[in-house]
Amino acid sequence: MENARELFQIMTRRLGLLNKDCCSVGGINLSLAQSHLLHEVERRDNPSMQQVAETLGTDVTTFSRQVQSLIKLDLVKKTPDPDDRRVFTLSLTAEGKRVAATIDQQMNSYLEEAFSYMTEFEKETVLRSVQLFNEAMGKSSRCCAPVTG
Repeated sequence: MENARELFQIMTRRLGLLNKDCCSVGGINLSLAQSHLLHEVERRDNPSMQQVAETLGTDVTTFSRQVQSLIKLDLVKKTPDPDDRRVFTLSLTAEGKRVAATIDQQMNSYLEEAFSYMTEFEKETVLRSVQLFNEAMGKSSRCCAPVTG
């Protein structure tokens, strides 16, 4: 069996995580970071910019540029919080919802096809293993930090 790093390298390439653009919807090309941002805004109810940046593990400057690029594409709307004008909340525009739904459908279709080559037991084993691995990475002191050395 190949070593763990090699297995994750292959999976990363097959999921397209190294591609400059991860998704193309109706002529709009999105980076992986932009796609993650849309997903996080969609799954929350008007999250603050800080909440989404923390969830994605992104510094605020980089995150602000990504938000601005999505605002220019008319996918995201930034609104001052009525209780604290220093805080901005994010929401998807109608076009943003359509693009996010399309990306979701594309990813689910890809995963369904990949899982179609497995038995139900193998699929459940993979999903449970990924869940366990995600939980273990969350406990790691090195989680979400750049690997050095």
